[in-house]
Amino acid sequence: MPVVFVRTLVLYIVVVLTMRIMGKRQIGQLQPFELAIAIMISDLAAVPMQNTGIPLVNGIIPILTLLIAQLIVSLLSVKSIRARAVICGKPSILIEKGKIKEDELRKELYTLTDLLEQLRIKNYPDIADVEYAILETNGQISVIPKSRKRPLNPEDMDIKTDYEGISIDVIIDGRILENNLKKAGKDKKWLERELGKEHIESAKDVFFAYIDSSGKLNFQVSEKGAKK
Repeated sequence: MPVVFVRTLVLYIVVVLTMRIMGKRQIGQLQPFELAIAIMISDLAAVPMQNTGIPLVNGIIPILTLLIAQLIVSLLSVKSIRARAVICGKPSILIEKGKIKEDELRKELYTLTDLLEQLRIKNYPDIADVEYAILETNGQISVIPKSRKRPLNPEDMDIKTDYEGISIDVIIDGRILENNLKKAGKDKKWLERELGKEHIESAKDVFFAYIDSSGKLNFQVSEKGAKK
């Protein structure tokens, strides 16, 4: 039993580190070769995990080999446009200027039902509202609506807007994120002073806090802190 536990833990760490090195893509955003490697890695880890008669190294070496292969392929796709086209493929235009391209649908083995379903998911139930629909290399559909159907934005009305940057988290579950405070140009004294203005005695009483793009501190008191 201890042997199985240790082997499982080691393989789990190896797989997690491997997937972490491979990148931060979500499953739906994986390229075909990345998805294939992910599936193969899971199978390779499962065999020595279940069968203690197989040396642990026999599972780790193939996983590391696939990791190296994936990194090489990714590097090639970054450095070479031709290699990227061969490895990842090219986007396909399924709807062009409001007209469905039947040849592209057949080429990509994509049915009209699949296309209509994806358009509904993108909130375009009426195909007449779509100017372009592009099948991306990761299998996702990108939709460009006709100009009369696109959402209204300030630029359309010639309205000037103020710059909005990204908010910075400074407290999560009562713990102060000091590195984030430094990025925001603030320190713990400033944070304590701002919390004190709202009668918050300690950061431990705060569930979540962030500094918005205007430099204002926004926070939510934890349930424990609210009961005090």
